Amino acid sequence: MNIQQTLISFLFVFILLITIGLINQKVVNPNLNAIANEHTGNNLNKPEVLLHKIKTQTITEYGQQCADLIGDIPAFNCNDGVNVPITVNGKVPEKYISKMTCDKPAMLPYGDDTFGQCTPYSKILNLSKGDVQISAFCRREHLRDKNSEFYDEVDIILHSVKSGDTCWFHAADESDGTKGFNASRVPPPNEITPPIGHVSATDFWWTPAKTAGFGCGSCHDADPFMYSPYIGQVWHMVPVDPFGWYNNHIGVAFQEWPIPKSISTKNNTCTGCHRIGNLMSCSANFIGSAAGRVANPAGNDLANSYPLSHWMPANNFHSETFWNQTYTQSVNDLLSCCDDPTQAICILKPITGKPKSG
Repeated sequence: MNIQQTLISFLFVFILLITIGLINQKVVNPNLNAIANEHTGNNLNKPEVLLHKIKTQTITEYGQQCADLIGDIPAFNCNDGVNVPITVNGKVPEKYISKMTCDKPAMLPYGDDTFGQCTPYSKILNLSKGDVQISAFCRREHLRDKNSEFYDEVDIILHSVKSGDTCWFHAADESDGTKGFNASRVPPPNEITPPIGHVSATDFWWTPAKTAGFGCGSCHDADPFMYSPYIGQVWHMVPVDPFGWYNNHIGVAFQEWPIPKSISTKNNTCTGCHRIGNLMSCSANFIGSAAGRVANPAGNDLANSYPLSHWMPANNFHSETFWNQTYTQSVNDLLSCCDDPTQAICILKPITGKPKSG
């Protein structure tokens, strides 16, 4: 091969490498501003390779998308949160016992290998700022010292009052033991490089696809923040938006979540302060629990006796006679519509985010 042929070959390889580099740059580093708008339907004409990249969104990409659309989540220490009380007959017990019952147990069932739904020292934080609502919950499923930095689960709901856009973040201990994980510095989900000595967002948080697979939006179908007797004890620490815009379809992993509808009947006394969604909260178990018809197995006698057994309306102070006169028919109507929403008495309205202008 002479010098001219060598130069031509070198030039060809050089141009080829540049071309490959440009293609890879476009594929591996897609514009996150475009990703941030994909829930509006603007991604329908994107190349298939870019769609594949979005579908495999990392936690930091999803976190940045949510930060751009809604607002930044700060780093925080779970131990700075407010303790969710666990009481027995109105008092803090001298000793906590595995699988014990209590006045206001967690609504979420805990696994057989946990301490139970009356595990103490879970914490809640309200990190909201203005129209950006941020609720963080640090759950304990195993008994530890109240000052322990270790938790079994951390959840964040990020919600915009202005647009209704809502993002979900979840972390959980998946080891076989009961140690849990250190939550003394929970990293922002969009943080690329953590401070030295601290866990990264990638290692702390579940991927968007894995979190979406939990289907949290099916229970949180009326608005982002669910009330229960357990969380109701610290409800002053929970941001609320009961009739606001609500859109969970941020990030392609969450596109599979169904769009809920509110369900009600004319002059229904149960939906005057909040919506009832037509997904999981529209069930005999959930509505029945709020109306004293379904007992929580982790609840003690006080929990399953009036008025705690009838935990809607919140902080129920009514006599049982008044409650029955005011709410029983409305509960029956809701349960009937949940069973058959095509009835003439049923009123269904889509729950959506604020329509995008332009």
